[in-house]
Amino acid sequence: MTPLIEIGEMLISDRIHDYFFRPSFANMSRVGQHAEIVEAHYELHHGETAQLIERAIEAYGTIPAWLIAHINSISTETVKAAMNVMQACCDDDLTPLIGEWKGWKRNIVRRRGSMGDAEIIIIARELIEHGVSGKAKVRRLQKNESAGDYSPEFRVFEYINAARTHFNMPREEAEQLTMTAFQLMLNAKYPPQKGFTRDEYDAVRDDYFKRREARIAAEKARRVGEG
Repeated sequence: MTPLIEIGEMLISDRIHDYFFRPSFANMSRVGQHAEIVEAHYELHHGETAQLIERAIEAYGTIPAWLIAHINSISTETVKAAMNVMQACCDDDLTPLIGEWKGWKRNIVRRRGSMGDAEIIIIARELIEHGVSGKAKVRRLQKNESAGDYSPEFRVFEYINAARTHFNMPREEAEQLTMTAFQLMLNAKYPPQKGFTRDEYDAVRDDYFKRREARIAAEKARRVGEG
């Protein structure tokens, strides 16, 4: 199956098997309960290890070998969340790729797969972003933005029902949408209204004050020259 990368689908292959990933609404529900999905999203974007990886990529364009070794020693909670997200998005057993946790009584052992922790975290982060927050480049008007948009829960079925209502599609099709695909479909059906986005509003405001300050400075200079 050919993945649609634009909406978050991925294909990862090893020497034996091709693994197809889709961060659909249905698969996001496999990550956990409503609050657990949000917790996984937060851990993969704001957890200590996730932030370390992001800063390294910004600084070096990659993750240095010495940092990979460090990540492998501290990434327990983040990599657990990442492994869960990756497995939720794929119908095949991912043990050869991401490994597994095995427990005997009070002893829990990590068996590693072919992928390193940093790779697992980066891929899972991309998947859950397409599945929960969406990555569609949609203009959002400043007047529609709200500090109260954050929710401690991600209620998958509400988005499935919304897709069925807006696009008159059966439940099975709606469940296979990713959040990015859902956003793109909404944007196509309901084009953006006229108005400013937050960034556009800030740019116009800043430009206005710069011009105002320049006029005031020019007027002061003129008066000094006349005096």
